[in-house]
Amino acid sequence: MWNVHSRFLARTVWVRNGEVDLAYRALNRILNNEDVFKTARLWERYEKPFRKRGRLCYEKAHEIYNNDMERKIKFLMRKNRVNPWPWN
Repeated sequence: MWNVHSRFLARTVWVRNGEVDLAYRALNRILNNEDVFKTARLWERYEKPFRKRGRLCYEKAHEIYNNDMERKIKFLMRKNRVNPWPWN
């Protein structure tokens, strides 16, 4: 039954033992991860087409840069690399 409502379940936060603060933080984290706040801010006012193109180009370039840096960092953080300076 839950697999039918997986999107609903992903946005559901259970309040345990009356700890509303923890549930509120969890809900904010979920909404931030899904960019709900970002899209709501974008829909507040009209965005001119040239501004939208510029924003989308910037976001795409930022994403490419972040992915490349993440790949490089993962490469450097590998544990069992071959030592490039074997005489040390």
